[in-house]
Amino acid sequence: MSELTLARLSDLESQEGEGSPSLMSQTLSRDPHATSGGNDDSDGGRIPVEEWLPITESRKGNVYTATFHLLCSGLGFQVLVLPAAFAVLGWLWGMIVLTVGFAWKLYTIWLLVNLHEAVDGIRFSRYLRLAIASFGVKLGKLLGIFPVMYLSGGACAILVITGGKTIKQLLDIMSADVTVPLTTLQCFLIFSILAVFMSQFPNMNSLFGLSLVGSVMAVAYSTAVWTLPLASERNQNNVSYTIKDASFDNIINAIGFIALAFRGSNLVLEIQGTLPSDSNNPSSKTMWRAVVISHVIIAICMFLVAIVVYWAYGDKLYWLELWGPIVMLPGSTPAGGELLIPVTKV
Repeated sequence: MSELTLARLSDLESQEGEGSPSLMSQTLSRDPHATSGGNDDSDGGRIPVEEWLPITESRKGNVYTATFHLLCSGLGFQVLVLPAAFAVLGWLWGMIVLTVGFAWKLYTIWLLVNLHEAVDGIRFSRYLRLAIASFGVKLGKLLGIFPVMYLSGGACAILVITGGKTIKQLLDIMSADVTVPLTTLQCFLIFSILAVFMSQFPNMNSLFGLSLVGSVMAVAYSTAVWTLPLASERNQNNVSYTIKDASFDNIINAIGFIALAFRGSNLVLEIQGTLPSDSNNPSSKTMWRAVVISHVIIAICMFLVAIVVYWAYGDKLYWLELWGPIVMLPGSTPAGGELLIPVTKV
């Protein structure tokens, strides 16, 4: 590929004649250390703006940092709704949908890992840049901007709601009397301030500790959910796996919540962008090892939560619309009773 073509790929704004010279250079660097840290000049091309964007400025990641980043982003509270989805779909279709969804996720991640350095000397660490390189400027922006903005806005809203309500619930538990220490809005504000503070970290590799803590917590609560039914004494003779309501709406909702449990693919390119790369050891090899390790753990957590909890409770699982879907046992009430899996509305 010619030098001019590489320069245009590295500076997407210059393709439209609207580039910002203060942030992006139209001269493609041939310094191999900026991207790969190797000694082979054949891999020296890089996107100059990546030095300015803090998330991918560091190339000092490894298979361990990538694994915990993938695990933290790929395993979330959405896994807790899988048993309720099985209660609607049943054993057969529940396993089919969950297995097909997991296989499709691995396939799409494999595509992203290999497309990250699809052009020699250029690393695509953003969906928008990959879309423009694949479909051209106009069509690439048309196909890339709206999904990225929609996903980013939706993810931020979910995180603020979930984090704020979690803080409020923690304060309520810690409160000695019935008085509410803070309102829900104030808890949302506290979580937003914490998020702004965390965003001041220089790059993604500096957030390794946070990803480590998040990964351990995600695996811990997933493990607790499927081990508690095994540890408790339950009469399986009273459990039925008959589907009570197989309406079209419930089936679509169940499939949607299984799809919602597969998360984290939006960060694959950025996580791979933190890894060193050269012609002898491209980033795709390191990244794919991290993907395999992390998704083996994710698969264990997801399938065990779905299978064990549904086996333990069967048709006793159902949906209650109370500030969002909540998986409950028969006879339980919002004010009190036995809650199995509370889930914030998404």
